[in-house]
Amino acid sequence: MNILCIGGGPAGLYFGLLMKKQNPGHRVVVVERNRPYDTFGWGVVFSDQTLGNLVNADEPTAKEILQSFNHWDDIDVWFKGSKVTSGGHGFCGIGRKRLLNILQKRCEALGVELVFETNVEDGQALADFYRADLVIASDGLNSRIRSRYEATFQPEIEARQCRFVWLGTTKKFDAFTFDFRETEHGWFQAHIYQYDGDTSTFIVETPESTWRAAGLDAMTQEDSIAFCERLFADRLEGHKLMSNASHLRGSAMWITFPRVVCRQWVRWNGDVPVVLMGDAAHSAHFSIGSGTKLALEDAIELARCFGEHGSDIAAALQAYEASRSIEVVKIQSAARNSMEWFENVKRYTAMEAPQFAYSMLTRSQRLSHENLRLRDAAYVADYESWFARRAFEQAELPLPGHLAIPPMFTPFKVRGLTLKNRIVVSPMAQYSAVDGTVGDYHLAHLGARAMGGAAMVMAEMTCVSADARITPYCPGLYTPEHTAAWKRIVDFVHANTDAKIGMQLGHAGAKGSTRAMWDGIDQPLDTGNWPLVSASEQQYLAGVSQLAREAGADDMRRIEDDFVRATLAAEHAGFDWLELHCAHGYLLSSFISPLTNQRTDEYGGSLENRCRFPLRVFAAMRAAWPVHKPMSVRISAHDWVEGGITPDDAVQIARLFRQAGADVVDCSSGQVSKREKPIYGRMFQTPFADRVRNEAGVATMAVGSIFEADHANGIIAAGRADLCAVGRPHLANPAWTLAEAARIGYRAVPWPRQYLPGKQQLERNLERERQMAAASSGLTPQQVAAKLLEG
Repeated sequence: MNILCIGGGPAGLYFGLLMKKQNPGHRVVVVERNRPYDTFGWGVVFSDQTLGNLVNADEPTAKEILQSFNHWDDIDVWFKGSKVTSGGHGFCGIGRKRLLNILQKRCEALGVELVFETNVEDGQALADFYRADLVIASDGLNSRIRSRYEATFQPEIEARQCRFVWLGTTKKFDAFTFDFRETEHGWFQAHIYQYDGDTSTFIVETPESTWRAAGLDAMTQEDSIAFCERLFADRLEGHKLMSNASHLRGSAMWITFPRVVCRQWVRWNGDVPVVLMGDAAHSAHFSIGSGTKLALEDAIELARCFGEHGSDIAAALQAYEASRSIEVVKIQSAARNSMEWFENVKRYTAMEAPQFAYSMLTRSQRLSHENLRLRDAAYVADYESWFARRAFEQAELPLPGHLAIPPMFTPFKVRGLTLKNRIVVSPMAQYSAVDGTVGDYHLAHLGARAMGGAAMVMAEMTCVSADARITPYCPGLYTPEHTAAWKRIVDFVHANTDAKIGMQLGHAGAKGSTRAMWDGIDQPLDTGNWPLVSASEQQYLAGVSQLAREAGADDMRRIEDDFVRATLAAEHAGFDWLELHCAHGYLLSSFISPLTNQRTDEYGGSLENRCRFPLRVFAAMRAAWPVHKPMSVRISAHDWVEGGITPDDAVQIARLFRQAGADVVDCSSGQVSKREKPIYGRMFQTPFADRVRNEAGVATMAVGSIFEADHANGIIAAGRADLCAVGRPHLANPAWTLAEAARIGYRAVPWPRQYLPGKQQLERNLERERQMAAASSGLTPQQVAAKLLEG
């Protein structure tokens, strides 16, 4: 093949040399608009895993890189004058110029043609000139080829919220260092790493608003550098900061990060494909150091696909885009999490240094609690002890004899109630009540889970009137018989377990009068329907659902009274905790969301007005509920529909409920509109709980795809939520909490005394598995356990 690479950065050079190595008969030309060693930035970062990929792809290049890098294992986080260090991270830094030099030298040795100082606007004429069979557009973030064929590649380019400047210094650092500084204008952070024997990269970053408030938008380059030197003077210890972007004047040296996502990476110009690679196809924020990694691994994968499919260019490109796009999506997702954390540093600055550092380390959600333990067991043990000590003090409990307690098993006190750990069994609809009355099924269902180790079990949404039910099979709390039936279950939980039990009260609104889930979820009943009300007239399923009328003043008074009556019944039944359901498109949710509230009175319009009736109901319930018992509210923190509730709104909604007396906000999302387009994934709703907790200043409960102890420990340890609600895993295993404790090797969790033989056997079996795996792998049993939990 004749291969033309437009752009002589890491992607183009590495792909060129790999293809020439694969088949010396290929003609490979790399065209670069700059001079041979012109580049911007100082050093680039690779993980040990990336280095392993380079060794497998081309050992001579990898050896050259290995001889040129600066390696470190530690990350230092400086915050409010304290330093927190964690180890085992395995990174290396290398100068960008040095990296390009190595790749250029290897290209020349293999016979790749390098053409410099050639500006390419279109690429077609150049492709014709070289009679190219394949064109690689690896011309960077501001790719002209991508712009030229924008209609095909469909790029989404998003300028992010922070300004940053890429500087260097002769101060040497023996760890990857993050330094956070508060000024009168706001927070700044530095990302610092040494990449050769003499020089370190020193990136300074801050939100746009802070950058402008500090006057940096009006400073010269010299004054900007002097500002940064003063700000980080104690970290620099007399060393200067340097710029290698002398061609940029004044504020132009401070740039914003462009997040690039392309829907397609391949375009066919007749018989010649144009393929995006590296930053031209996708970008990943520098805070996880993956831009160059992505570029090199793009090159590795495309070369592999050609090796597999030979001269069938179309098949090779199809395989490349299919396989590589999956990995890129994962990395870009992690990079976005990391980027957003740094954009919102202020959100976390109320934390103490140990938790702030833990939050930063786990910001991308790729580095989990057990992965941290695998890297640095001593760091995790110290942090768990710090977290446990604080938790016991906040719960006003005496410190136990040992503090090696996973965060999910620390106590949590709310008002007069102390939960033994941070795991809650989510309310899960069972559609098994008879005329609103719960029975033996519910006793077995909730009783088994109360014995399974969770701190609290939540009853499914229980309806405050017959016409508030979702289905004819939903439980109620509107007759004395209902109260007595619930009291029987509450008494069982209290008499036979150390778990607490909570009641969730709700009203189905426009989503009522439907069939049981297994008979057609959200489908209206064939017969026996009842009238529906909502914030505004609506059909939940257009053309299918019953039409709900707009609730009038009399309806609202009656509904408020129903909630208060049910609250008093919940107290009479002995429940420990009360939650108001204001999520998922049910009645109170329909008032909050602009998708379902088109009212023109005082209950419609602004967010504050839309929350007025749910807050009125909540306040009435809070007044009727004992002051020493907690109350929470479940909200939909994101409607996943354009024009609906957003996470920004969720923070304001949470503030309003906190002011009304809510102790905890249970952060769910969606199910308000069938037009929703949620983005699923493990712990996909946890970011909502994180924002609400750390911006609205109220305790939160995280929900959604939390299915292993590693998830819960990371969420609680990082301060993303105070409680984790786990639903479906508890359906599969009522003793999920106890089983997860055994799986992570935590034996101090109490089991029901009747089940202690099962505890002992489970722990022995798991320990035997770890011992056998350790014998075959050469790792310690603790390392094996961490690897198994890491997945």
